[in-house]
Amino acid sequence: MAPPQRLRMRAPQTAREVAFQVVLRVFEDGAWADRAFRSAAETAGLGGRDRAFAMELAYGTVRLVRPLDHAIELLGRRPLARLDAPVRAALRLGAYQLAYTGSVPAHAAVDESVELVRRAGLERAVGFANAVLRRLAAGIDEVLASLGEASPAEAALRHSYPDWVADTWWRELGAEEALALMLAQNEPAETVVRINRRKVQDPGALAGERFGDLPDALSVDRVPAEWLEQGLVWPQSRASQLAGLAVGSCPGERVLDLCAAPGGKATQLEGDVVAVELDAGRARELERVVTRLGATNVSVVRADGLALPPDLDGFDRALVDAPCSGLGTLASRPDLRWRAGPLPELQVALARAAAGRLRPGGTLVYAVCTINAAENEAVVDALGLPTDDLGAGWPAYRHPRRPEFLLTLPHRHGTSGFFVARVRHQ
Repeated sequence: MAPPQRLRMRAPQTAREVAFQVVLRVFEDGAWADRAFRSAAETAGLGGRDRAFAMELAYGTVRLVRPLDHAIELLGRRPLARLDAPVRAALRLGAYQLAYTGSVPAHAAVDESVELVRRAGLERAVGFANAVLRRLAAGIDEVLASLGEASPAEAALRHSYPDWVADTWWRELGAEEALALMLAQNEPAETVVRINRRKVQDPGALAGERFGDLPDALSVDRVPAEWLEQGLVWPQSRASQLAGLAVGSCPGERVLDLCAAPGGKATQLEGDVVAVELDAGRARELERVVTRLGATNVSVVRADGLALPPDLDGFDRALVDAPCSGLGTLASRPDLRWRAGPLPELQVALARAAAGRLRPGGTLVYAVCTINAAENEAVVDALGLPTDDLGAGWPAYRHPRRPEFLLTLPHRHGTSGFFVARVRHQ
């Protein structure tokens, strides 16, 4: 990702201007795509189809920027790094519409993208942008179709992933599974919520698709605003709910959630739950979620998970949903692939810290939303503690190499990628 470069642009007004601003802010300012989109869409007052169109353009361009950049440089005959940032963003947005949407006429993709350059005050670059976009309209399909996928490097370019991610999946899953995983994470993620049984006495009253092995998971086309406002549901992937269920907490137990924000799993747990969060802003948001969902059994403690207060000890169960590279959530977080990296040292340290606060015989669930052995089974092995066989309880999600662990895979299970293991403190 390019180093941050602050840009001053006029407030967006249309769907394409919103998408344009998001692409600019992600690649030039280092902004998070979801936050940049929310801010730009609200400023423009977008709703309904316009908002959905803007999101498709913005997220799709960010997600597939690598093959788009390849085509732009090949047909534009100029390195992208030499272009003004607004020109670079407009070309990327136009190339995405030409190559991947199928619903935008070529003339509209070209003309509207050129207009973005003009509105950015770069009249001198309008002719160049127009020429490049017309070449893209004529040749981008052929360029992208010529990209191979016989090796990790080829697949990374064709399907728009960093080389290290393609190498990791190729090595750990094999070529066929790696390619299927890449394709799956370039599609929009399913919309799933967790039914909040504290407030919903009759779950059948909420319309949506249910799943037999996850009793509170509900797949919906969209989440009604009133469901969220009333705390009836919480947006949470099926894989994330599986991790919460694996904790196995019961009423009367003391439970530690070491990395608790934003609160999906903490409010899923039973017993006396202590939800720990270091960041002040995230801790406040965690408190709001706890209140909205009516999780009176959850108390929020702002603290460093690596240096907990002495009185936080003697827990029956603990959950460490550790910070990670997030390689299982790339479908819903389009820019994460360009900034993510493994964090095994931190993960081991957090898991050890939580294990040290368990009573003898207590259990620790280690969960991460990534698909990478160095952050998954290697972290559990480093703890040196006996493991429970979670695969016996959820055979559909058995880890392909380590059947005592769980591993959800987007291309197999249709949900985000999560690794889940449970160990016992001796």
